[in-house]
Amino acid sequence: MRSVPTILHLDMDAFYAATEQAAKPSLRGKPVVVGGLGPRGVVATASYEARRFGVHSAMPTAQARRLAPNAAYLVPRFSLYRAVSDQVMELLGRLSPLVEPLSLDEAFVDLEESGAADDAESARAVGEQLRRDIRAVTGLSGSVGLAGSKMLAKIASEQAKPDGLVLIEPGTERELLAPMSVRILPGVGPATGDHLRRAGMTTVAHLAEAGEDELVRLLGKAHGASLHRMAQGLDDRPVVAERDAKSVSVEDTFDVDLHDRVRVRLEVERLADRCVERLRGAGRSGRTVVLKVRRFDFSTLTRSETLRGPTDDPGVVREAAARLLEGVDTTGGVRLLGVGVTGLADYTQEDLFAQAAARDAQEALEAQEALTGAVGAREPVPEAGSAETSGAVAGAADEGVVGGGADGAEEVASSEEAGERRWHAGHDVRHAEYGAGWVQGSGVGRVTVRFEEPGSPGPGRVRTFRVDDPELVPAEPLPLVGGEEGV
Repeated sequence: MRSVPTILHLDMDAFYAATEQAAKPSLRGKPVVVGGLGPRGVVATASYEARRFGVHSAMPTAQARRLAPNAAYLVPRFSLYRAVSDQVMELLGRLSPLVEPLSLDEAFVDLEESGAADDAESARAVGEQLRRDIRAVTGLSGSVGLAGSKMLAKIASEQAKPDGLVLIEPGTERELLAPMSVRILPGVGPATGDHLRRAGMTTVAHLAEAGEDELVRLLGKAHGASLHRMAQGLDDRPVVAERDAKSVSVEDTFDVDLHDRVRVRLEVERLADRCVERLRGAGRSGRTVVLKVRRFDFSTLTRSETLRGPTDDPGVVREAAARLLEGVDTTGGVRLLGVGVTGLADYTQEDLFAQAAARDAQEALEAQEALTGAVGAREPVPEAGSAETSGAVAGAADEGVVGGGADGAEEVASSEEAGERRWHAGHDVRHAEYGAGWVQGSGVGRVTVRFEEPGSPGPGRVRTFRVDDPELVPAEPLPLVGGEEGV
């Protein structure tokens, strides 16, 4: 614990939804829900306007629609969120070399390390300036907590929401924590909270009064001792600049259960390719391939295969995932598939590249033989699937990006067939005549687009087109426009 509140915790306010509102002038001040839009979609983030209707993250989208039928429901645009997150993290990096990102919209900063603050007054000034800078660069708001420990700084930022700053003076921790629910402490989830409730402990004060021995008896030595310290406001965890990623993974939840075994394999192969794209994007490789299958009855099976060494070759990962699938019974249907890579490293194993090269050479030879009629009775090599998946939903944590941390996202696949053109609410488009816009909705062979940009002074005009209109094409997100200038 520090005697000066020099640990800062930043938490962007309703990040995904706020980013969409900043990008779409017609949605500013309106209820916005970001998440999966299919029958099994889940809310990733709801704007504060939508929260007034009772909508919250992790809620089924169908339930959210009943609570807030007039809200705008959009699929996530992670490329835009990552770009905005990079801008925010750059601002944090100017404050200190010790920045610990927890997700796209959340991070700890050690102000003591850089000398940016040496007392409560200077720490508060840094926090307020940061909030102004974030608004000036991105147009978004963030809440800041300042305290002498990571635990208290995170609690402070939660109290500061939305768009505020709370500083907890060292020495006031126990008094502040005492009446709070035990769930406020790190490591106390629903199961632990229920276990403590049955033991008569519902507030942090109850934990502090129970004593370490009683908590160890209830929860085990490590968890019990750690929880007792935190109940007294004690937390010595440092801000760690480099958080080593443990895994890279992607998942698809299907609107309709998959029964066709060939389709299931094609989906697994495509997931493997997407997983490797993320792996390479992070400059990593991995040696253990993991397959996740959630069946029609919600039972979830996980299978893994450890390779001879780390790889980032899509063919190797694809084949390993396919082998794992062979050992899974998919009778009755599959509602979710996932492919991940663990055991990450910063290098690849040469013999695995050789293996992939040999496989590619063999496939090329077979293709040539097929053209010349020399294949004979050889068994054909199945092609990897090319069907597009679309839409995404963040879970309670990271959206499946490198880190395997608390913002995993579950991506939702539609039932569209290969080659079919689909337009999803919220996605960016460009029209040859009308310019940049975004999809408001589609159906019955038509797509409705609102043409506006982040810097537009007000809501843009709406036009409807055929879904196959050649002048309407998908586009990359436009950058946000900052708000008031930093001081």
